[in-house]
Amino acid sequence: MNAVTVYVPRDSAALAVGADEVAAAIEREATAGGLTVRLVRNGSRGMLWLETLVEVQTPRGRVGYGPVAPEDVPALFDAGWLQGGAHALALGVVDELPWLQRQQRLTFARVGLTDPLSLADYEAHGGLLGLRRALAMPATEVVQQVTDSGLRGRGGAAFPAGIKWKTVASAAASHKYVVCNADEGDSGTFSDRMIMEGDPFVLVEGMTIAGISTGATRGYIYVRSEYPFAVRMLREAVDIARTAGILGPDVLDSGRAFDIEVRMAAGAYVCGEETAMLESLEGKRGIVRAKPPIPALSGLFGQPTVINNVITFASVPIILARGAAFYRDYGVGRSHGTLPIQIAGNVRRGGLVELAFGVTLRELLTDWAGGTASGRPVKAVQVGGPLGAYVPESKWDVPLDYEAYAAMGAVVGHGGIVVHDDTADLSRLARYAMEFCAIESCGKCTPCRIGSTRGVEVIDRITARAGTAKDEQVELLRDLCDTMLAGSLCAMGGMTPYPVLSALDHYPEDFGLQPAVAAQAPAGAVA
Repeated sequence: MNAVTVYVPRDSAALAVGADEVAAAIEREATAGGLTVRLVRNGSRGMLWLETLVEVQTPRGRVGYGPVAPEDVPALFDAGWLQGGAHALALGVVDELPWLQRQQRLTFARVGLTDPLSLADYEAHGGLLGLRRALAMPATEVVQQVTDSGLRGRGGAAFPAGIKWKTVASAAASHKYVVCNADEGDSGTFSDRMIMEGDPFVLVEGMTIAGISTGATRGYIYVRSEYPFAVRMLREAVDIARTAGILGPDVLDSGRAFDIEVRMAAGAYVCGEETAMLESLEGKRGIVRAKPPIPALSGLFGQPTVINNVITFASVPIILARGAAFYRDYGVGRSHGTLPIQIAGNVRRGGLVELAFGVTLRELLTDWAGGTASGRPVKAVQVGGPLGAYVPESKWDVPLDYEAYAAMGAVVGHGGIVVHDDTADLSRLARYAMEFCAIESCGKCTPCRIGSTRGVEVIDRITARAGTAKDEQVELLRDLCDTMLAGSLCAMGGMTPYPVLSALDHYPEDFGLQPAVAAQAPAGAVA
């Protein structure tokens, strides 16, 4: 009998629910039955409620079964699953599932399809085409392609990537660097991890394109310490790429040099801020730097440095492979391309969907998340991480777009959304935001260091007092938030007021307030 290919993911989310044990059970059962199985450990398809999702290659496509537990494996063999047999866990051809069919997968096109550490697999699915085309162009044209695509930083700041690259390319310096910020620390975000574990070569390719187009010869990937498996995958991928001549002194026989080193982060949330990350990479305590100078002119070791996050770099290869116009035509307004949206919290179907900008929260909640896991109504959706605003139902039809969200005092951020049902207490969540900032602040600036501590105290006084005694404390909290918004050195303190003010404005009853008190929203709040 010819070997049947069976795919079992080794993404961290799948490993957490027993994917390794499922893989071992498949091998044992196949051996016991005298069957030949070729086991491929792929990335996750992003349908996390179905993990461990096992796929079997059949003449009609890859048939999925899930969620599979080790004890399900004998019955699956009995049902003839290696031929796509019927079973209670059978899902049909995975590529035909509506969850995947309705997406616009550009950056995540290979994730879940390929063996993440197979360079042959990577090239067979379009990998390295972007780098080869970039090497055949003048460096200035590569940067122009990235600029014309409209790609903006997917780490949250949404700064145009091409402008940053152009600044570094035009800077005169003896050394230049490319740094990937993979310190993905926001709650409800996991797209960076899924790329690093499910398609690491796309990150290597994107960074290499950045290096050869800006004159940088050295790259660093700064990965959060809570991602040890991603670190191992990246290091293996870098070694494979170096052996294949994709990295090193002569990139794909082009005469240009670029190499990458993977570094494990220091374990501090603030090191996700680009200048604190640079300090950490240089072996120092991760403290935010004052700007100017900007990192594009004086970054790592004082040299011009391209800094982007994982998804930004991973979006570059398809732009070079398919052209700037192809990518730019996705999205709305000035938000071009696609965004990997991570759905988490109290939802029936959590996971990752890659969609063009313009989708709404209401669509995500109903069509993709399937409502709450508890079955209760959704009360609030936090968009953009632990320092993102809580978006009320009245704003769920606003398109997911950088400018549209900024106009209502919210942020798209890294594309993570966390859903809360009607049992959530927004005063406690607002307090948590202030407490989180107090714990994670690097301490360099007073508005963040002291403001967050005072913020916890003021929220406690608001929730503890009765009647009009609350009013002066609400005024004090708003004044404090205004100081943090305007005076903090980085987004750590500058964004902490977003969840606090949005909770205060839209859920005053959770603070024991009347709506009239909460209606006094300042210009930066969600209104």
